[in-house]
Amino acid sequence: MKILFIAPRYSGGVGGHVSRIIPRLKTSGFEIEIMHIPHIPIKNLKNPSFTIFGIIQALLKKESYDVVHAFNVPSAFIMKYIKAKKKILAVHGVYSEQIELMHSKSVASLISSKEKQVLEWADVLTTDSLKVKIDYKNKLNLDVVHLPSPLDVKKLENISKTLPIKNQILYLGRDSYEKGIDILKSAEDKINGKIVYCINTPWEEAMIELKRSSVLVVPSRIESIPQTIKEAYYFKIPVIATKVGGIPDIVSHDKTGILIPPEDPLALTEAINSLLLNDSKIRDLTQNAYEFLIKNYSWDYLLPKYIEFYKNLIDD
Repeated sequence: MKILFIAPRYSGGVGGHVSRIIPRLKTSGFEIEIMHIPHIPIKNLKNPSFTIFGIIQALLKKESYDVVHAFNVPSAFIMKYIKAKKKILAVHGVYSEQIELMHSKSVASLISSKEKQVLEWADVLTTDSLKVKIDYKNKLNLDVVHLPSPLDVKKLENISKTLPIKNQILYLGRDSYEKGIDILKSAEDKINGKIVYCINTPWEEAMIELKRSSVLVVPSRIESIPQTIKEAYYFKIPVIATKVGGIPDIVSHDKTGILIPPEDPLALTEAINSLLLNDSKIRDLTQNAYEFLIKNYSWDYLLPKYIEFYKNLIDD
């Protein structure tokens, strides 16, 4: 089976997921090709330039594929022009709601009016979040296949050993409004620990920093399912995260982590300071989280589901 993947990049959140599944599918007999599409590295021009350059590439492509799998909504405009038997689009949140938060209500209203039309260019929609699956069914009556993003445990096993740093609090993500970094910074002087910001940090360096931290903080305003939470679970680092998007899919409050309201610096401060003083709770949370991760997000568990998904798509 010949599959074409389309993503804005092949590292980080969505792109990192794509790069992780490629070698697994190849070893399972799939032929995988990826589209490398340039973009203009200016905030408001990234997605439009990626889409325009991608459409040009797609129109010039002569190859046909069994499947094309696009991994975000801007990629759908490129997917539309690819010759393939089946077209798949991955969604990571209700797109119009994300646009409203990051841009404006007027732009979001324009997007919302065309959102269903664009999503229906795909034969199948996928998401790694049960929340997104439910949201799109309720909002647009669209069926979405839940296809979780696995964690590459073997890659994490190779991260260098490091000594823990007492009361180190880690933020790992982009310096952007939707990630809520400003909320953490506004509470910084009231938090009883040192906050380390890993922004645009090479993955291995970020994992070493995570491995020696006392807490991972995810203060996002919108989110799908952050891979960093799964990585923290593997290293048995406790997680404090906002109750938004798909985060509650994997963070069960007071069982595998701590959930707090979004945009609430006081709740964030109290959660961090309280947890840093409670070693027994940290042990319980991190052990539960580790067991949950291995059971639900390992490649041993999820690879057969990916293989079945792609094969059934063509058989149908």
